[in-house]
Amino acid sequence: MNLVVVSHKICWPSKESPTGFSTDGGFPFHMEAISELFAKTTVVVPCENAILQSGGTPLIGRNLEVVRLAVPSGAGLRRKLAMSFWIITNGKVIWRQIKNADAVHTPIPGDVGTIGMLFALMMRKPIFVRHCGNWFVQRTIAEKFWKWSMEFFGGGRNVMFATGGSSQPPSQSNPSLKWIFSTSLRRGQIAGREPLTLPADGRIRLAIACRQEARKGTDIVIDSMPNILRTFPNASLDVIGDGSLLATLKQRVQELGLKDKVNFHGKLEHAKVISLLKQNHIFCYPTSASEGFPKVVLEALASGMPVITTRVSVLPDLISSGCGVLLDSPSPASLSNAVIEVCSDQAKYKVMSSKAMSTAQKYSLEDWRDFIGKTLREAWNVSTLS
Repeated sequence: MNLVVVSHKICWPSKESPTGFSTDGGFPFHMEAISELFAKTTVVVPCENAILQSGGTPLIGRNLEVVRLAVPSGAGLRRKLAMSFWIITNGKVIWRQIKNADAVHTPIPGDVGTIGMLFALMMRKPIFVRHCGNWFVQRTIAEKFWKWSMEFFGGGRNVMFATGGSSQPPSQSNPSLKWIFSTSLRRGQIAGREPLTLPADGRIRLAIACRQEARKGTDIVIDSMPNILRTFPNASLDVIGDGSLLATLKQRVQELGLKDKVNFHGKLEHAKVISLLKQNHIFCYPTSASEGFPKVVLEALASGMPVITTRVSVLPDLISSGCGVLLDSPSPASLSNAVIEVCSDQAKYKVMSSKAMSTAQKYSLEDWRDFIGKTLREAWNVSTLS
């Protein structure tokens, strides 16, 4: 079968990529894994005309090609108003690619993916939709529409996945919807590591990796450092990722006199993020934001790091094996107390590190791919997708 993927994910030219394009986040890893299920995969995405971003990963896969769309202009209301003009030109490309495909995949939320989903439904193509946001929280009209459309159209050849996890199915009104996790790691990147041990000299390294935005928790981690340093004066913090609050966070570090203790790395390529995580001992993620299935937590667990996080979305399920600490409320005091407790017991820390890697092994890209493949073959009543 030939699959077409329609997504809002912006890509850009890359000389290092066999397809000629790169992008960031988990998208390139997901596309490579999905392409292993199909004879051919065509990814239809907005593409920049020049190399404008760093931290990218080549967009590759088995018989995978990229079809360019123009990048929608503006943001917020301006983007919504401009989309009607964007569709006049780019809608033809999307329609033609879907018409010529055997099946369609659209990751949402996202306006471009939504257009692809609606076109596929109009043409009655076999489709699978993957909701990549927080399924539990819908604040805007668009978010409510995405959830409603998946519940309304899901079933038969319309396969709907909600990113996250729970003991209950995603939808009470439509039991055909299925949970799916999210990851960026292959089995070979997870297995074969020894549990971590804490350094004898107390040079404990903490890390947080995320978009530096409100409610993600980096400010809480920074504010917890003075208390942590009273017990572990050689401790340090690595902050990975950029965002609108980066300057504010750097100013806070200056105010607290932590310039020599907090290292800002900005946006890094995925391989560099993994490499940096492997040099750390504790992953701090005191988020209060809306989360779907944060891949970076799995990456931290796979590196052997116990994770200190909050009771948000699927995080309690990930930490339930004993591979970290769940905070009842995200605060500098609760976070620093948890770090001190975990790092004051070498034997307990080693057990947590071992459980962290065991937990991560349940969430490989191969498992993710195979679950999608099995579900699609059953729904589409085919013996193979390739």
